[in-house]
Amino acid sequence: MPVFRIALLMLLALLPAMTLAADGLLVVKSPHSVKDTIDRVEAAAKGKGLNVFLRVNHAAGAQKIGKILRPTELLVFGNPQGGTPLMECAQSAGIDLPLKALAWQDAAGQVWLGYNDPQYLAERHGARDCGPMVQNLRKALAGLAQEATR
Repeated sequence: MPVFRIALLMLLALLPAMTLAADGLLVVKSPHSVKDTIDRVEAAAKGKGLNVFLRVNHAAGAQKIGKILRPTELLVFGNPQGGTPLMECAQSAGIDLPLKALAWQDAAGQVWLGYNDPQYLAERHGARDCGPMVQNLRKALAGLAQEATR
C-alpha cells in the first residue's frame, strides 16, 4: 500500500505541469506577478518595434460579473512583417494572428507565461513548408518570453 501512495503522490505532483501542456502552447515560469510579466512582455514587444493592439485583464472581467478568477492577462501584439508571410502561406492563419501572450497565476501562486508555438500554428493551417519565417517567429517569441521572465 505505501508504494501505491507514493506513486499516487508523484502523479498528483506532476498533474499541474501536465495541465500546462495544451496543444501548441509554449509555457515559461515567471518570477514576476501577472501584471509585471505582461508589462515586461509589452515593453519588450514595443522595444522590438511591434505593435500592441490589445491588453485584456480577464480577472477584472470576471469580477464585473461577480466571479473570482486568479490574475490572468492577455496581450495581443505583432506587426505585418511577422504575420503576413504566414498568411501568404495559409491565409486561414489570420484567425491566430496577431500574436498573443497570456500570463496567469496558478492555484499554487506560480505565474506562467504562455504563447502559441508558431510551428504549431503553421501545421494547424497546413503551412509546414513556409520557409524560415516560422523559425524566425519562434525565435522572436522565445526572446520576448525570456526577456519578460528573467
